[in-house]
Amino acid sequence: MTELSFQLYSARNVPSLPDFLAKLSSLGYTQVEGYGGLYADAAGLAAELQKNGLTMPTGHFGPAQVQDVETTLKTAETLGIKRIYCPHIGPEGRSEDESKWLELAEMLAKAGETYTKEGYGFGWHNHDFEFKATTSGRTPMEIILETAPSIEWEADVAWIARGNADPVAWFEKYGDRITAVHVKDIAPAGEAADEDGWADVGQGVLNWDDLITKVQSKTKAQYFVAEHDKPSDAVRFATRSIAAAKNWK
Repeated sequence: MTELSFQLYSARNVPSLPDFLAKLSSLGYTQVEGYGGLYADAAGLAAELQKNGLTMPTGHFGPAQVQDVETTLKTAETLGIKRIYCPHIGPEGRSEDESKWLELAEMLAKAGETYTKEGYGFGWHNHDFEFKATTSGRTPMEIILETAPSIEWEADVAWIARGNADPVAWFEKYGDRITAVHVKDIAPAGEAADEDGWADVGQGVLNWDDLITKVQSKTKAQYFVAEHDKPSDAVRFATRSIAAAKNWK
């Protein structure tokens, strides 16, 4: 079985994070992925993880956090994070031409040098908008990976699909850069409107039984992180997703 991690952003609305961490442990999870809103009390979070037999090898840090190197390094050390992924840029940081994407890529390249020297992996996590071509014809994803040639990529497979791109084609072109993937599923058209059209892993239209073999054969992914951007029931999502993963070879 591929060991499945859990992106805690999917549980941002649970009544009690400590109780939810205990539930993840009982379901068989051993890893979680953090995100920016959790790090205010990193020591307290680390204690809760240890209590439940969980580790946090990967974490999301927004652009402002990435540029606050001292705080991010302290957070990563406290939580045992090995790989730092910058997860998103708001509309104000995007452009129809290449200009703002080049600025972002140059920031990521510099940050990558900094964090690599400190012993961490560092990369970008995509959404769908990186696959819409700029006025030059290049996509933002190409601009990021080519302008920052040493950074890694945490590929969110479902967002690639939502960007009308073929995930496997991107695995084939940049698989040596992909060190983690987000395992996410898409509901059939017209369903799960209250969950923004996302589905629990194995319950949607993406063939994860096949995709996971493609990830393993075509990329260098070491971490496989279940995520649902807007689950109405985080426990349901966690339960169904690890059940699906247990069937993978």
